[in-house]
Amino acid sequence: MNNILAKLEAVERRYEELNELMASGTSQWNLAQEQAGISPIVFKFRDYKKTARQLGETEPLLKDSPDPEMMALVKQEIEDLRKRQYQLMEELKVALLPQDPSSEKNAIVEIRAGTGGEEAALFAADLYRMYSRYAQVKGWKVEIIDTSHSDRGGFKEIIFEVSGKNAFGRLKHERGVHRVQRVPVTEAGGRVHTSTATVAVLPEAEEVEINVKQEDLRIDIFHSGGPGGQNVNKVATAVRIVHIPTGMMVVCQENRSQLQNRTKAMALLRSRLLDIEQRKQQEEISKDRRAQVGTAERAEKIRTYNFPQNRMTDHRIGLTLHNLPALLEGNLDELIDALATDEKAKQMEEAFA
Repeated sequence: MNNILAKLEAVERRYEELNELMASGTSQWNLAQEQAGISPIVFKFRDYKKTARQLGETEPLLKDSPDPEMMALVKQEIEDLRKRQYQLMEELKVALLPQDPSSEKNAIVEIRAGTGGEEAALFAADLYRMYSRYAQVKGWKVEIIDTSHSDRGGFKEIIFEVSGKNAFGRLKHERGVHRVQRVPVTEAGGRVHTSTATVAVLPEAEEVEINVKQEDLRIDIFHSGGPGGQNVNKVATAVRIVHIPTGMMVVCQENRSQLQNRTKAMALLRSRLLDIEQRKQQEEISKDRRAQVGTAERAEKIRTYNFPQNRMTDHRIGLTLHNLPALLEGNLDELIDALATDEKAKQMEEAFA
């Protein structure tokens, strides 16, 4: 507790320093922005200290009041003040946690069929539909960057951008291996099969965050292809960009405009390169960029979608929900809220242990 109070006192001192700096005529936009960022913490901390003072003034009244009725009132006030003090401290702990600067960004989502052949590709299509419906619920925009179709209408791979407030902050919990257990349409005997798909979620990188040199790029223009490999555009509009230093290749062929495809391909390339840099900093990167999703083996699952039992189980937090159709229709807030709460709890445990 002393450690937390010391941090809060330091934040309050910084708030006062910023007040003095701006009052002295050195008013700058970045100072005002910093003050605006910490002011909610300072005001809440002052409320906490005021509550603590009130508690300190009220507790001695228990000894000084011989009246049973007054004693009951004092006890109730002390209980209320302690509850408020506890609640304020819990909120302050959360406020002190470092904020992920990427949370407010747009997200680039990559879904790939894993173990299970055609059924895995169909499951990948189900996941894309689930996230598309969730985006509709949140008022976000979805734009497909690239797809690779399977023979039965699934996706071997689909990459898309989700644009909207806090898109990455919500969808980042989805990265990993997703497992499905159901009777596939390809199964004549009615047996339940297990298949997987991988989901990677990247924050959309801005140009200022990652410097991509033009001489490091090889850009090819070609005719876009639809399911089965047929050309769907008479004019070459599809764009393939290879980042020569890393060998990373991105493709965008979903728009009829070559310029739009190039813009989307560059956004995907920057996001992948930024993801690599961030993983290097966190010492969690793998050479082939699969640290997020592993190798798509069944044992690496983060979540299971069991159709016969109408349940979805998230194995990271041990949460099981028995409303699979609603979840697949994009009603994911309950699940994502639980994952976000668990993430905060772990951060608090590490920060204030």
